[in-house]
Amino acid sequence: MVSSTRLSALVGLIAFLAVGAAVTTAVVPPASQGQVDPIDNSLDLGGTTTDTDTIVSTASVVSQKGGPTDDTPPNQPVPATVVTAIDGQLTEAGSGETRRGISMRSTSGKLSKRIISGYELVFSGTGTDAGDRDGSIQGTAYLTYKLLSNATYDVDGCLEFCNNVNGCVFANIYYEFNNDLLDFVFNENSNLKCALYADVHTAAEKTNLGGQQSEPLPAGLTYIQQSSGYASTTLVDPPTPDGYELVFGPTNGANNAPGYMGFAFLHQYDVNACAQLCNTRNADPNGGACQYFNIWRALVNGIPTTYTCSMYFLVTDASTAINTGQGDLEVTFSRGYRRKNFVVDGGFEGYTACSGFCFTDSYSNWIGISVAPGYLDASIFFFAPYAHAGHGSALLGSATGQDVLPGTLTPASPLNTVAGQQYTITFFHASVYSGRTLEAAAFVQILWNGNIVSTITPGYSAWTFYSFGVEAKGNDVLAFHGGKAPAWSFLDDICVFLT
Repeated sequence: MVSSTRLSALVGLIAFLAVGAAVTTAVVPPASQGQVDPIDNSLDLGGTTTDTDTIVSTASVVSQKGGPTDDTPPNQPVPATVVTAIDGQLTEAGSGETRRGISMRSTSGKLSKRIISGYELVFSGTGTDAGDRDGSIQGTAYLTYKLLSNATYDVDGCLEFCNNVNGCVFANIYYEFNNDLLDFVFNENSNLKCALYADVHTAAEKTNLGGQQSEPLPAGLTYIQQSSGYASTTLVDPPTPDGYELVFGPTNGANNAPGYMGFAFLHQYDVNACAQLCNTRNADPNGGACQYFNIWRALVNGIPTTYTCSMYFLVTDASTAINTGQGDLEVTFSRGYRRKNFVVDGGFEGYTACSGFCFTDSYSNWIGISVAPGYLDASIFFFAPYAHAGHGSALLGSATGQDVLPGTLTPASPLNTVAGQQYTITFFHASVYSGRTLEAAAFVQILWNGNIVSTITPGYSAWTFYSFGVEAKGNDVLAFHGGKAPAWSFLDDICVFLT
């Protein structure tokens, strides 16, 4: 619970409060179950279910397979995760025309953070006789490659390289001949390549057959020999991103749920990159900020093709993970993550003192503060018509219309925040109850540890989403101050997220 010292500090902030006269208006006050002015933009979930058809159709055209080209230098840094498609539109990285894309600054949380415990042979090479020809992997989630000594077919050296590269779960070792850079330019002067991937691939993906004229005539075209693939035998769950909690997975079903905000394809399975996309996704005007994401791998005809990051403004769970695929597309490695809300019961759904209509100045999760002679200047209602979603909402301004004083609303306990970290306060606000003229004076101040973050003066305004950034001191106190009956302000769906 908020200490008496903290409450006193909050009350002391209201320096501009003055004794208010009773409200003289024909409007029936909220405490008497009056009717909201006839405008309704409360949460509407119609048409917000996962757009599976667009995800599947985009997966059929995205191109994000890669591998070492004949002119790529060895030992390049592992690339940052890039976005290959957004909401059905391919980026440059997903069109196959270039490797550039939207870079996601993430260095962990890949498909599987491997424990070094061995590998298994996935496929063997065709041999090294003069007439033998093979192909190297062109697949998703390519990381980097190095050159090994020609002295021996050094599988152990290749797998040791994989051990030391974050996210590596698969290695493709092969010879590439008639490559001018390998033979005469690169310091290693070796033809033995070791290419690493963050996903497991099969012999069906040995589609790079060489065929380039790298060395001057009469030298022949480049060609591949003895291309073998090795996969890690131990896979574990990726680390959960900061500010999130794992809800389910891995399973072979993707979410088909309401509150859908869109999707992105990633060039590799990266939960941190997906979390960053959720954090920075533009808020839905009706549903608010992204609060949940579902990441999964798409196999098309058994071949890894892309990695889907679907985002939602409503939290769901495994019960809606019912999409196992369509046609040739199969869902694998599906995981769901919810964004941590540091506000307990930000939707006021924990107030359940009745089944139809009731109100209170405080309950276990929230405290409403009125300064004498104010009465019910901050209150919580159980009444669905007043709420943005569900049955609960909060009111600033005398619920009975007894005075014109503002009230202050604060969580019952300080937030479990960490000093120095950045957080985002989000909420929905509405001030339409009394009509356009009487609501003109509506205002709300957002307070963080007693300091005013911002003051909104929306006047007559239907449910509107607001977002403000703050820095934590640790165990921070959030509060909302405002309301001036009959310019009442309703609040709902309050959140504080790690930014």
